[in-house]
This record gives sequence, C-alpha cells and structure tokens, in this order.
Amino acid sequence: MVYNGLLTTFPKEIRLFIAVFVVVLSIGFFTGLLFVGQTESMTPAGLEENYLGNEDDESAAVMKFEKGEREMLTIIHTHILSMSFIFFLLGGLVWICRLPKKWKMFLTIEPFLSVLLTFGGIYLMWAGISWMTYVVIFSGTLMTLTYTFSASLVFLQCFKGKN
Repeated sequence: MVYNGLLTTFPKEIRLFIAVFVVVLSIGFFTGLLFVGQTESMTPAGLEENYLGNEDDESAAVMKFEKGEREMLTIIHTHILSMSFIFFLLGGLVWICRLPKKWKMFLTIEPFLSVLLTFGGIYLMWAGISWMTYVVIFSGTLMTLTYTFSASLVFLQCFKGKN
C-alpha cells in the first residue's frame, strides 16, 4: 500500500477537516504549555518546587505544598493517557504525509518515549531522584519540538494540491 503523500490526495473537505482538527489540537497542546509556564516548571528549581513544594522557603511569593501520592498518580495517569492519544492521532496523520520514512519513524515514535520520560521522570523526581528534573526538561522540550514539527507538517500538507 502506498501511503507516503496520501494526505494530499484526499478531497478538499477532508483535508480541511484534518487541518481544523490539528489547529484545535494545537490550541489545547500549547495551552497546556502556557499552564506549565504559569507554574514556573520550565526551570529545574521551578519544576521541583511545583511538585515538592516550597514550604521551607520563607521568601516565596506563592506558597506551594508537596503533592501527595494520590495527586501525583492522577497527574501521571491522565497525562500519559491523554498524550498517548494525541500522539497516536497526530502520528497517524504524519504517516500519510509526504516525508522520508526515517523522519516519520522519528516523529511518530519519539513522542511516546518523551511522554514516558517526562511524566515518569516527574514521578521519579517527586520520589527523590532529583537529577530526573533535567531528563524531564529535556524530554519535555523534545516532545514539544516534535509535536510542533508534526502538527505543522500535517497542517501545511492539508493545503497542498494533489500530486
């Protein structure tokens, strides 16, 4: 079955449907990143403070308390499940875009690894392995870059004419 570039052969209405889906999905994804920015979780110190609390820091502008195990499991569970669906759907669309197979492999497999490293890393950091903060930041950044490239690829190819 030939699927490389299949997206550009779809009827205009289906490509528009896919493009709108990618836009709405991206709004949701990047709104989540805005939330991460609000919690100052983009730095190692901010990330640790967000999950481990800052009760001992008397100079803290906003008091944050350490998350409990139940709350951590809820965060990890919901994020891994929802992001798996996001990357599964987006990955399916990437596979029908025109792009070399090696790039497709990277763009569709890497996000799943990053999801596990990011949210598994958050749990391990919370459990006391503090160096995982750097793994979380690296994998979260890579996941975001991969998402951005994949979503842009699909969106742009929705407006490409039939080959």
